[in-house]
Order: sequence, then C-alpha cells, then structure tokens
Amino acid sequence: MDEIEVPQYFICPISLQIMKDPVTALTGITYDRESIEQWLFNNENTSCPVTKQLLPKDSDLTPNHTLRRLIQAWCTQNASLGVERILTPKPPLDKFQVIKLLKDFGNPQLQLKTIRQLELLAAEKERNKKCLIEAGVPKAMFMFILSCFRKGQIDEGLEEALSLLHFVMVPEEEVKLLLAKNDQILDSLTWVLDCEMENSIAVKSHAVFVLKSFVQKAKSDVLQRLKLEFFEKIVKILRNGITQQGINAALQVLLTACPWGRNRHFMVEAGAVFELIELELDAPAEKRTTEFILEILFHLCSCAEGRARFLNHRGSIAVLTERILKVSPAVDDTAIFILSAISKFSGTQMAVQEMLKIGTVTKLCMLLQADNATYLKDKAREILKAHSDAWKDSPCFPGSSFYASLH
Repeated sequence: MDEIEVPQYFICPISLQIMKDPVTALTGITYDRESIEQWLFNNENTSCPVTKQLLPKDSDLTPNHTLRRLIQAWCTQNASLGVERILTPKPPLDKFQVIKLLKDFGNPQLQLKTIRQLELLAAEKERNKKCLIEAGVPKAMFMFILSCFRKGQIDEGLEEALSLLHFVMVPEEEVKLLLAKNDQILDSLTWVLDCEMENSIAVKSHAVFVLKSFVQKAKSDVLQRLKLEFFEKIVKILRNGITQQGINAALQVLLTACPWGRNRHFMVEAGAVFELIELELDAPAEKRTTEFILEILFHLCSCAEGRARFLNHRGSIAVLTERILKVSPAVDDTAIFILSAISKFSGTQMAVQEMLKIGTVTKLCMLLQADNATYLKDKAREILKAHSDAWKDSPCFPGSSFYASLH
C-alpha cells in the first residue's frame, strides 16, 4: 500500500487518509465527513482548516457522490495491491429518526432497548450527539429520571439514561430551560446518589457527572436555593467513595456552590470539612483532586464555624503542610491562604504550637527561600510575624537576624 501513489484529491486535508465519505463544506473544500464533523464539534471558533474562513457549527456539508464513486472505483481496481475497498456510507442520522425512536421510548416494554440504541448512536459519531439533542433526547431522559424519583422506584433503564446524559453533554441553554421548568431535576439526581442498586458505583458516578454539568451551567438563583440535603448527599458520596473521576465531579459541584455563604454554611453543617481532609489523608490523589479539595477548604475556612471544624480534625494542619511545595503552585497558594485565615482569625495557642510541631513553620521559611510569587512570600512572612514571639525560642525557628527582619 505504501508504494501505491494515491491521487491527492482522494486524501482528506484533516486526517490525511483516503476519504470514505467525502463531503464539501461551504468554503468549497472537500473533507471526509467524520473528520470535518469532529473538527466542527470540538472547536469553539470553527473555521475551514484549509481556507481559515469561518464555518458555523451547524454548517451544511454536501455529500460529494461523484468523488466517492471515483474513490470506490480506484480502491476496487487496486484491491489486489492491498488497497481496502470502501463501502457506500450509511446516510447520516437526522433528528426525525431519533424522534421516531423516542416514540418507542414511550412504551415501557421498549424503554431499555430504545435507550441502548440511543447510546450506540451517541457513541458512533460526534454528529449523532447533535441530532439527539435537537430531537429532545436530554429532556426525555430527564423526564424518565424524574418519573423514577417521584415514584421512589429504580426503573429498568435508569443506568443507561444517566450514562447517555453524561455522554451527550447537554448545552447550557437547554440546561437552564430544563431547570426553569422542572425544579426537581437536581433533587432527582441527588436521589440517585442515595439509592442502593446493582452496579451502584458506575450509576452514581454518571449521576454525579450529570449533576456537575447542571450545577456548572445553572443560573445563580438556582444555586442560591440549594438545600442542606443536597450537600449531605454529596458529602456522603465523598465518604462512601465512587470512581476517581466521580469524586472529582462531586468536588466540582461543591466548588461551584461555594461562592454563596448560605451554601458554605450548609457544607460545614453536612460535615464537608472533615470528609475533605479525610479524603486527602487517605490517598494523596492526583494533583487536580488535591487542588479541588484545598480550594473548597479555603472557602469553608472563610467562616468561623468552618475554621473550627478544620482545627477539630487532628490531621488538618499536617496534611496542609505536607502538600506545600510538593503538588503544584495552585496548591501552595491555597494552602498558604488557608493557613493565613487560621493564623489571623483562629490562631489559638494549640493551633500555633501544632504548626511548630508538625513542620509548618519550617515549610513557611522554605517557601520564603523558594522561587515563589511576591504576594505568596508576603503571606508566609505575615504568618511568621504574627506568631514569631511564640516560635522564636524554638530550634525550628531561624536565627535572631531572621526574627528581627520580621519586625
């Protein structure tokens, strides 16, 4: 095959492979359908890869039947030389085919089969996901989940419905519309988190992913109405454990809700501070997980109750100290700001001595000597200065010249 000269106009400009389903864009350039659809789906500012002219995401792609027949004929002629024959492609999926499938979904006996068909279509091509959204698949899946929630019953197909929603990625405008018309959607998703079922970890992970998508796209008034029970169920998921990706999604849900003081109060009341520290202590996870955990703890330590819960955990300052200069600059920033809040507003004698005992003071001094941003060094210096009188006689504290420089 490598020795055969392939006509240049048979080659897709994106994949650089022989086109199986050539389509012509509005700019007049022909691409393989799968390559250009993936290009348009995955890029925010979509432009023609060859001409650089703007192409809308819903750009018309005209099948180039003549070129496809030429390619097929050439492949057949060269089959004896190892060239793979190219079959005539199936017509692309359209929303009317999906609407027909959704009618079958209304029949309880066909629900599971229909959802599985929709999942296969979503997995087949990026373009298919767009058809599913246009045909109203996300709304149909949410209505199904809501029905299960209202009955308090796990119907067959619930796992597949959540998996499909996770896979399809519902657009922001549709999320806002669904939340405006169905105020129980978030309740139904957190209900799933509390259910016991087969394949529980996978189902709950999918539910958390969908919940994260909705929370991140929701309007602020929706986030301001979240209830204590909502946070209790998220915290319970962190306590009981799901997949690593699911944990990250749950952490992102909490982080998105953090800007509102009412939500922070609910998180503290739900036991989030303890569970976050436990999560970080149990298994020092990937960098992004640690960053999420510390960002949430920073928000929760902005209130007195949150700081009290933080200090009540015997491993809190130790795990914070251990992560400094070991994970990422973002973790260094957040850890120092948490320590600053503790130092300034909750710097009890016990907390101050704990910082000396477990090496926090040493880490702060190391941070001053490392290549860090000026504002971060200033924060570290501020903490050292605030408690230098309590630490100055310790062998862990630098010499008298350093002590003098703080004052």
